Amino acid sequence: MTTTRLQRTAATAAALAFPASMVFFAPQAQAQAPAEPFGPACASVPMEGAGSLEGMAKDPVATAASNNPELTTLVSAVKKAGLVDTLNNAENITVFAPTNAAFEKIPKADLDALLNNKEELTKVLTYHVVGEKLTTKQLEDGTYKTLQGSDLTVKGSGSDFTVNDSSKIVCGNIPTANATVNLVDTVLMPPS
Repeated sequence: MTTTRLQRTAATAAALAFPASMVFFAPQAQAQAPAEPFGPACASVPMEGAGSLEGMAKDPVATAASNNPELTTLVSAVKKAGLVDTLNNAENITVFAPTNAAFEKIPKADLDALLNNKEELTKVLTYHVVGEKLTTKQLEDGTYKTLQGSDLTVKGSGSDFTVNDSSKIVCGNIPTANATVNLVDTVLMPPS
């Protein structure tokens, strides 16, 4: 009888301790929650389906980008460069993804030449990828090595960030299964 009473007391103590530990850890979990996507172009991301913010979070980055109507030119370029598997299989990366409007800033003849030169296209595309997941805080002022090998710099605060003093992040902090994506309004060119 004493053993049963001890078991009940232990079970009751454990049941009381578990919720108390959850309350203790809950504020810490909330403090580390990732920031929400930000920027004016986030409004143009589909509200539902595979191309929505929720849908993109379920897929690896190249697949997620293929579902976003703002990134059709980028997706075509990634396929031409043979980088789909490279990007989908990478872990914890940050992609500065040029929107269709970013590619439209490049004169058509120059863009066609780039898209038809796999070596140069690969250099340009890998220059848009950093080998770590950058937080919004890290975007405020930092220089990061890209997969292409050169550095890029990001500066700003709040929801106003610029990459290499020339390209604005128009929708940042989009999660995918293996990356954080920041849509940019200008194609970044690696240093010669």
